[in-house]
Amino acid sequence: TYDLHPRTLPEYESILTKSLAGGRLDVSPLFGYFRSEFGRLNQALHIWPYEDLQQRMSIREEVMSLDSWPPPSGDLLAGQNTEIYFPAPFNDESITGDHGPYYELRTYIYGTGEIPKVIDAWSSAIDERRKLSTFVGAWFTELGTLNKWTHLWAYSSLEERDRVRAETIERGIWPPKGAPVPRVQESQLFLPFPFSPLS
Repeated sequence: TYDLHPRTLPEYESILTKSLAGGRLDVSPLFGYFRSEFGRLNQALHIWPYEDLQQRMSIREEVMSLDSWPPPSGDLLAGQNTEIYFPAPFNDESITGDHGPYYELRTYIYGTGEIPKVIDAWSSAIDERRKLSTFVGAWFTELGTLNKWTHLWAYSSLEERDRVRAETIERGIWPPKGAPVPRVQESQLFLPFPFSPLS
């Protein structure tokens, strides 16, 4: 996640469009690239999948040899944060295409040792929940802040989001029964950049 200086988003988008087209995506795939719309503003969120940490290191070394990477956006950045996540076992890692344009990123922090209980509860409920709106994925932290559970949902409109959330509660579909109660919850709404595989 990159924090951009206010009013620099158009310039950032222009730089990234050129840099990504310069060969970066030939080295490894991009899962999604978004800009914040609600919550903390002026953020760019980009998600890159890797088989393991060794592959991540190898790819990062390889892309440093590209003339177009890293993108020359340093002057636009107020801060940077990287977190490494493992995917939930019920994720559909092949998901791509047009599911938005609104993507809600929800981040929960649980008590120590509770993530396996969250996975168990979600595993029983996620198939019914994903019938109502696009479930992009859920992940838990391996490095960085521990016991963090992040999940991403796509909606065609804010009205759809409100309707779906109300329906899941009314029908008792969601939140998953038996799941631990998070200690902290946070939600942000993102819109995809034009070059995002998830749009």
